[in-house]
Amino acid sequence: MAKVVLDASAILALLNAEPGSRAVEESLPEAAVSAVNLSEVIAKLSERGMPEAAIRVAIESLGLEIHAFDTTTAYDAGSLRPATRGLGLSMGDRACLALGLSLAAPVLTADGSWKKLKVGVKVRLIR
Repeated sequence: MAKVVLDASAILALLNAEPGSRAVEESLPEAAVSAVNLSEVIAKLSERGMPEAAIRVAIESLGLEIHAFDTTTAYDAGSLRPATRGLGLSMGDRACLALGLSLAAPVLTADGSWKKLKVGVKVRLIR
């Protein structure tokens, strides 16, 4: 079972060898990601011209526990909207937080504004 949830920004930091990538790399053996956030990562890599086959290899090499965005998670993510709206969090951000709530696991992100959140999920910044 996963002990940490990765936001798309954390995965991208790792794949792009950005600051904070080491913290993400160390979490990989116990890391989960929402399929929504995985889609965000795939979209960013695709925009940069990475071929789909290479994206699949990169993602699969991480060994992430991937969680579907089901009806329960949809309700959880949607219910977070009032508490996150002031910080401008996206639906993908709320999907990540909802998974963190579901798994009772902290979330790793590169988004510093998340530290202001009071939604019952521990946030760990990677940089």
